[in-house]
Amino acid sequence: MASAGKDFKTEDLDSVLNVIGLSPNDPLDSFGEMWYQVFLWTLFSSMFVHIIACLISLCQLRKHTVGRWIPLSVFAMGVISPLTGGVVSSAAVAALYRASGFVMMPFYALVWGVGQTIIVCFVSFTRILATL
Repeated sequence: MASAGKDFKTEDLDSVLNVIGLSPNDPLDSFGEMWYQVFLWTLFSSMFVHIIACLISLCQLRKHTVGRWIPLSVFAMGVISPLTGGVVSSAAVAALYRASGFVMMPFYALVWGVGQTIIVCFVSFTRILATL
C-alpha cells in the first residue's frame, strides 16, 4: 500500500512538450507517468484524425443549411472519445506495465496511444460492431 501513494504524484508528470518530443525527465516507471503519456498520445492522435475529418466534412457540406454544423459534432467526438474510453484503456495499459514491473519507453507510449486511435478508426469504418 505504501507504493500506491508514489504512483500518483502530479508533480512527477512531464510537460506536454516533453511528451510530444519523446524526451521524459525520468523513466516511465510509475502508473501515473505511463498512463499520462499513453493518454496524451491517444488524445493527440484522435484529435488529429478528427480535425482532418472535420476539414473534409466542412469542405463537402459548407453549402448545406444543416450539414455545415456536422463538423462540430465530429470534433466533439474526437475529444469525448479519448476522454472516456481512452482514459480507461490507457489505464489498463499502464496497469499492465506497472504490474509486470516493466519500464515503458516513451516510444511505446506513442505506439499504444496511436494504436488505440487506429483501432477505434478501424472499428468505426467496418461493420464489426453491427455483427455482435
